[in-house]
Amino acid sequence: MHPVLARLIATSLMLLLLSACSDTSQPAMPDALSIHRDAITIDAHADIELPGQPSSYVGADGLSKVSPAKMRSGGLDAVVMSVAVGPKPRTPEGYRQARQIAETELAAAQSLVEDPANNMILATDPNALRNAHAQDQLALILGMQNALILGSDPEYLDALYGAGVRVFALTHMGHNDYADSSRPLFDAATGSREPDAEHGGLSELGIAAIRRINALGGIVDIAQLSRQSALQAIEVSTSPVIASHSNAQALTAVSRNLSDEEIDRIGATGGVIHVAPFRGYLFDSANAQLDLAIRQVRRDAGIDENYLYPFELYWEIQDPAVKTAFLADINELLKDINLGNMLDHIDYIAQRIGVEHVGIGTDFNHGSGIDGFVDASDALNVTAGLLDRGYSKSDVAKIWGGNFLRVWQQSSRQK
Repeated sequence: MHPVLARLIATSLMLLLLSACSDTSQPAMPDALSIHRDAITIDAHADIELPGQPSSYVGADGLSKVSPAKMRSGGLDAVVMSVAVGPKPRTPEGYRQARQIAETELAAAQSLVEDPANNMILATDPNALRNAHAQDQLALILGMQNALILGSDPEYLDALYGAGVRVFALTHMGHNDYADSSRPLFDAATGSREPDAEHGGLSELGIAAIRRINALGGIVDIAQLSRQSALQAIEVSTSPVIASHSNAQALTAVSRNLSDEEIDRIGATGGVIHVAPFRGYLFDSANAQLDLAIRQVRRDAGIDENYLYPFELYWEIQDPAVKTAFLADINELLKDINLGNMLDHIDYIAQRIGVEHVGIGTDFNHGSGIDGFVDASDALNVTAGLLDRGYSKSDVAKIWGGNFLRVWQQSSRQK
């Protein structure tokens, strides 16, 4: 039995006993399991794991954190699996490599759908996802992260859309020809870091790409964009945007998280911010003792102590032993971060701009996972946690997928 379900059953039995012993009727415990089953539950961002390739991000069992079995165990209906590439040189060879990686990841995702044992569909419109939920089928939604995949040709967006991609994010780590990233890249070859801004937001190519995404009926994802890029993307897009895996900068002051200005604009334009269970986006950056400890670990490893995201820049460390020790020490400092910290970020966004503008995007298979929400099999824990904090059944349905579906529906109508 799922541990959260067991806890809820035990609590319900206790309430019944109290009711039997008292003249005062007790309120009924919300049925987390039935609420979870009724909701269309969507994880707005996870990375694609390639079968047979080593990965440090998968589960303890060596399998994807959003494998079909884990999705079923946790009652997760759908996941946006993102075709994503990391930094590459902005050269014909770099673009070729990025395109090749993207096509390999596309094939891996599509193979999940083709395996009848998974009982999974590739959802390319909101109604397909609703139908899958009604028929107890899993759904995979395809995303793209990093316009490096496009090279210098935004028309490749059409080919990606034709392959089923519906969620499009222009950057990952490092600026590209389309937009500035929230995470400028350090070039080990030159020993220097990119400037905070290359384009001052979106380039002309980036603006053209967003307009093409709108025309195709895709969803614009501002995750990982710089603040100026994100604000420009919100204004350029003719449909609401999402941030597929972004937390609140007011609680955790890293450049990767969203400022209040970005949060407010997303809310004002009907978009959705999907909160991630990623320790590096959830730690208490106002904790002076923790800040000093993180800075010391970074100094010991020989990297910039002022870069606020704890895990960032570890690739600059040349000595494998020092790199391993650095990651172990940072993980130890952040080991107590749990589901409650993630729910704090959901609370912050919901209270600031409304429950209609917050969702869940895990970033599983790329370092995410916290106590209480390690992988997709723990999805019910999130529902129980939301109910414990006073969210209603309707609120839970919006947060888990209803808000994403609303934006998808609005984006689809742009075609």
